[in-house]
Order: sequence, then C-alpha cells, then structure tokens
Amino acid sequence: MPLFLCLPAGTAAADTWQLRPGDTPFAQAELDALPGQSFRFFDGGESQYGSGGAYAYTYSSENGGGTAWGTYRIAGDGSICVDFTNGFGRCDLFVRNGSRIILITEKGERFPVR
Repeated sequence: MPLFLCLPAGTAAADTWQLRPGDTPFAQAELDALPGQSFRFFDGGESQYGSGGAYAYTYSSENGGGTAWGTYRIAGDGSICVDFTNGFGRCDLFVRNGSRIILITEKGERFPVR
C-alpha cells in the first residue's frame, strides 16, 4: 500500500464509495472479526487490527519502513476509520470482489490484499 496522505478522520457516506461491479462490502460479522487480523498488501505493507481498537500500519522496507500507530473504529457505513497518534486519520472500506479482498480509500484508490 503506497504512502497515504492522512486527512482528519471522518466518515464517508455509503454512497460516496466508488464501488465497482462485484464489490461487496464486508458484512458485519467480518467487521466484528477484525481484532487480531492483519492484511498484507502487494507493496509489502501490512495493516494490523488489534483488540480494543488498536491499529498499526507497517510500511515495507522499500517504502521506508516504520510503523504508523493509531486506533480504529467501525463507522455506520461499514468503513473502518483510523485515528493516528500524529493527529491525522482516514477511513477505508474493505470489499470482496470474487475471491479478492480490496481496500478502497475515500479517494477511490483500490489496494488488493495478498
């Protein structure tokens, strides 16, 4: 997952997500199962969702390494909003499309999970 510009956290309305045919947002059961899960992206970065809302994104060594820490919450539209310790935040939507899991940013960028 490339470096992201972090903006103040908000919740995008469900109709603002740029879904494509076949995209199915995570069901509530999948969202409830986030604690303890991690998602690795094709650039080597990894999102980790901990218990109690803890969040970490570790950049690949090719992207400078390091970890961005924060907390996450699930918004009413099923998006996952992260408040980073540096004061910035973002909301993303996980969808399934066929056998793929894809993270969609508020800007419509798509990052498939390995």
